[in-house]
Amino acid sequence: MGLKLRPTTSLRRMLDRYEEHLIVAVGAQNPLYARMVEALGFDVVYMPGSCTSMERIGWADVNLITATEVVENARRIAIVVNVPVIADADNGYGNAINVMRTVREFIRAGVAAIHIEDQVLPKRCGHLKGKLLISKEEMVGKVKAAKKVINEEDPDFVLIARTDARNAVGGGLEEAIERLKAYVEAGADVAFADALMSREELERVVKEVEAPVLYNMLGLSPRLPLDVCHEMGVAVVIFPFASFLPAITAVWDFLKDLKARGTQAFVELEERPREHPLGNLRAIFDFTGYGEIQEWERAFLPPAEVKLRYEKSIGL
Repeated sequence: MGLKLRPTTSLRRMLDRYEEHLIVAVGAQNPLYARMVEALGFDVVYMPGSCTSMERIGWADVNLITATEVVENARRIAIVVNVPVIADADNGYGNAINVMRTVREFIRAGVAAIHIEDQVLPKRCGHLKGKLLISKEEMVGKVKAAKKVINEEDPDFVLIARTDARNAVGGGLEEAIERLKAYVEAGADVAFADALMSREELERVVKEVEAPVLYNMLGLSPRLPLDVCHEMGVAVVIFPFASFLPAITAVWDFLKDLKARGTQAFVELEERPREHPLGNLRAIFDFTGYGEIQEWERAFLPPAEVKLRYEKSIGL
């Protein structure tokens, strides 16, 4: 059996053949949802900044969450899955010098790629009003600084340069394309124009920017079929809210029911998903590694302790 590929190398190989296979990166802002993304056969886990902010600190994506919190969240996700993880690194949390540390921390956290954007600090979600841009020249410096660290730490680590110019103050599609060209020339591996407004705009980015292109299936941008994205020449599609949106809507609906009907609402919740792969407590524990942990206990703990634990207790 050969050695397992590093996540960075694995993602590099995917990018080398994106013309044959579109890379689909599915949003997961916590380790449990990342396990689900991997279990269901998706190529890549994507850790979205907006969902990470809302889940970790309960605030909208306006740069209130710290770099330390975001990196730690990425680390927890990367450690439980074998597929590559792409993480949202916002604007790098400062200038080019700050970006150098940011990149190093994400590399050492075990993710395969990050994207860094050209918004000012503090930034905000790319699909909100009120965005301001740093200069193209400053962002080029950030890209070059990031690549210096990448070449020192892990040359396979993938740097995605994102521009928010399409819908920012003073921006537009032409500005977004010109910025991406400059960022790719500075060393970015993948180009990402956020908040594109039409299929035609995406087609122009793919045609005019000489690099693999990432497309964000969110907010202002059209929901394009994956086969259309592939035929168009897109390399990566991300679905940032793929786990967050169904989770928060389902929880809201159940809590509303619990408030209205009390225990009976919970009884019906437990009865409803019996045939679901994660429809009972033991299934959830097994999905998150409990069966494997029991095997480790039998292999590595004193036999008398294992016998005591499982013969003298009651449970699932």
